[in-house]
Amino acid sequence: MKSSYSDAEAAIYLEKYKDYPEDLALRVYTSQLLGRESELVLHGGGNTSVKSSVKNIFGEDILVLYVKGSGWDLATIEPEGFPALDLEYLKRMRGVERLTDEEMVNQMRTHLMDASSPDPSVEALLHAYLPFKFIDHSHSDSIVILTNQKNNREIIREALGEKVAVLDFIMPGFPLGRAVYDLYTQNPDVEAIVLLNHGLFTFGDDARTSYERTIEYVDRAERYIEAKLGNAQSSNAQAVAPPRLHDVARACQLLRGALVKGGEGRPAKRFVLDVRTPEDIVAASMSPDAAEFCVSGLLTPDHVIRTKGKYLYIDGVPADDEAAAAKVQALVADYQDDYIRYFDRSVERGGVSKKRLDTLPRVFVIAGIGIVAAGSTKKDAKIAADLAEHTIRAKVKAKQIGEYAALPEQDLFDMEYWSLEQKKLGKGAPLPLQGQVALVTGGGGAMALGIGDRLLAAGAVLVLTDINGERLGKVKESLAAKQKSAEIATIVLDVTDYDAVVNAFDQVSALYGGIDILVPNAGIAHVAKIEELATDKLDQVMDVNFYGVFNLLKAGAALFARQGTRGNIVVNSSKNVFDPSPSFGAYSASKAAAHQISKIAAMELAPLGVRVNMINADAVFGNDNVSSGLWDVVGPDRMKARGLDPEGLREYYRERNLLKETVLAEHVGNAVVFFATEQTPTTGATLPVDGGIPNAFPR
Repeated sequence: MKSSYSDAEAAIYLEKYKDYPEDLALRVYTSQLLGRESELVLHGGGNTSVKSSVKNIFGEDILVLYVKGSGWDLATIEPEGFPALDLEYLKRMRGVERLTDEEMVNQMRTHLMDASSPDPSVEALLHAYLPFKFIDHSHSDSIVILTNQKNNREIIREALGEKVAVLDFIMPGFPLGRAVYDLYTQNPDVEAIVLLNHGLFTFGDDARTSYERTIEYVDRAERYIEAKLGNAQSSNAQAVAPPRLHDVARACQLLRGALVKGGEGRPAKRFVLDVRTPEDIVAASMSPDAAEFCVSGLLTPDHVIRTKGKYLYIDGVPADDEAAAAKVQALVADYQDDYIRYFDRSVERGGVSKKRLDTLPRVFVIAGIGIVAAGSTKKDAKIAADLAEHTIRAKVKAKQIGEYAALPEQDLFDMEYWSLEQKKLGKGAPLPLQGQVALVTGGGGAMALGIGDRLLAAGAVLVLTDINGERLGKVKESLAAKQKSAEIATIVLDVTDYDAVVNAFDQVSALYGGIDILVPNAGIAHVAKIEELATDKLDQVMDVNFYGVFNLLKAGAALFARQGTRGNIVVNSSKNVFDPSPSFGAYSASKAAAHQISKIAAMELAPLGVRVNMINADAVFGNDNVSSGLWDVVGPDRMKARGLDPEGLREYYRERNLLKETVLAEHVGNAVVFFATEQTPTTGATLPVDGGIPNAFPR
């Protein structure tokens, strides 16, 4: 590993943050340098600090510790991510004999320079006690490979040299801060401290020195490992074929079903998945050591809140769906039983009283496929997958150079059930569709924009499909601008091609785990009287509006059956099903056919717990950014026939309904969310979203 420090880039940060102390600006810079390297820290891991001074309201200089705030990621941290604490007060706390975690947090919060600052890192006291201006802490893969060895102290000394002090693992907080201080005072010439089974601390009197010491010692660890490996990697490497998309999709669908069946409460929580299939990870999943990799402990206990202490190994997925589902569900149940035993003995051994967390696995290693991780959101799943991917790679190397040995499970339990660690995950109430994946066809139009917006606001992951990639991209861009942290994917898809629909479902399943909410929304229109209606035009409209819905229902039935997670299909039907218009026969007939096949689907899919409902909307126009494809076709003739401009046509349709309401795509989206959240036991129903059109009342 090489240093990325640049005087020119440092100058940019000094200019960018010129309203902050210079040393804090440099602290931000080198913290981001660490955060850019996934081999050093991942997803909020690690922490950094700088000692400086600020003036209080009396104009007096106060020595402060700027330390990374909890919840901030080093890769993107800003000055606001470094709460400032009264440094002299923190130093005085070193003389206290005993300090509970709660009191430690209280003392740090009551000695912040700004009460609105984020919570300081739980390792803030360690940063305060070491007498260096800059301190960097990382969880380098290479360092923890060395620390997770049976003869770790000997290896660390051999690899890193004499200027590194080594400390047995201690939980972060007050005890660790005092232990590191004591170790340093006994070894004042050291340049770094290694905390076994955890990571590396480096320090210096300037930002560059502290950062580059991290790089130097990580580089030493890397070179030591490479030298030990020699030609072992290439000689032991096995050529593996990448997994087929359908195999990955099928495994994910089965996993989601098993997680729902094993979940507590009803309806059980659903998970979004993330899949990793690089060649070396697939090879590791097929190695004789794969099962051991899953149960031999974590690289660092910090990972436990994201991945749990063990992964679930699956040695293969049977070709028969029923047999495969039974196998995966049994393995998940066994994992849960094992987790309960781990919890019970840890509580007894520790003499503590804790409320057990959920027992479901978060990471799966599947032979021939790779790693699959589960999370409440796609972000959570990605974090777990990143941690697992780094862990599996590290364990492969650790086994090749020695004997992997992680912390005892009691240490892992203490970290998993530590209130300050759980606090990082947040405890807010989940959104109603959190963990659910929604696929909306016709994704390039105004209707999809409104439906997608409401689904995202309810917490769903959104996949939009359309045959027109340009329009699809515009809708995604609009939604992303409004729903800042939303997870949105797009697939160019022709719904009239059944094989393409199946392939799209596989893509979604490999990306997110499956589909929970299916919204057949694609549609086209053609204006012509029956006597003038060309057969090819009728076929074209029927292909999209009827066969497109049929293809989605058919492919969806197979997917929902394999998942076993229930689900919702909400068909964007039309007011024309009940109240057709002249010169609009192709559209009205195709929509009526789709409406009828959807009712049949409601009957046939009910045994799977899948609900099929229809929404009959009317007069939903687009906007300047995203137009309605239907009104692009129909609008000009309607305006010409009535002598109206676009605004006049909108007003005409508003006045036509009983409520005199303008019907928006978001209203249709609200109806989709109503059905998807299963607020009533309803299937086979038709919900008008039209302001009230008497001739279109369902009957």
